[in-house]
Amino acid sequence: MKIPTREQAMTLLREYNNQDALIKHGMAVEGVMRHFALKFNEDVEKWGVIGLIHDLDYEMYPNEHCAKTQEILSSNEWPKDYIHAVVSHGYGMCFDVKPELLMEKVLYTIDELTGLIVATAIMRPSKSVSDLTAKSVKKKFKQKSFASGVNREVILQGCELINMELSDVITECILGMRKISQSIGL
Repeated sequence: MKIPTREQAMTLLREYNNQDALIKHGMAVEGVMRHFALKFNEDVEKWGVIGLIHDLDYEMYPNEHCAKTQEILSSNEWPKDYIHAVVSHGYGMCFDVKPELLMEKVLYTIDELTGLIVATAIMRPSKSVSDLTAKSVKKKFKQKSFASGVNREVILQGCELINMELSDVITECILGMRKISQSIGL
């Protein structure tokens, strides 16, 4: 396959995922990845496609997460660098491919964080990211019982990898999610 397009990524994502929440999570991560790509003057389309497709196998193969994605993307002839980037977000949790490039490190950092931001936003009266602040998210970050499935250690390790403070990463994630808030229902 040549460079995969967003449309091809979305088609493949929908082929393996029926849950609206998983599609919206992919879109949220895509939006944040696009935002960070702009911030770092990187390839916005590539970062977006990788963000969108990152949890391709999660619904159908949760116990083989990342391994099945690698298999599916390889069989669809996706470029090796795209595959490496996608599966590296599972480093230390379910896969042994380490994030090396900035794009991979950002994906590793923000994947779990987008989930925390969504959980925080839906608890607010507005149920939106439009009025959400990093301070509110950070407060929820410290409450281990809130969104307990979010791996806070991965987020903190990711912040170190990209050399950014947690508050700044949260702010950038919120800004990225605001750009696509209508399509993800926030």
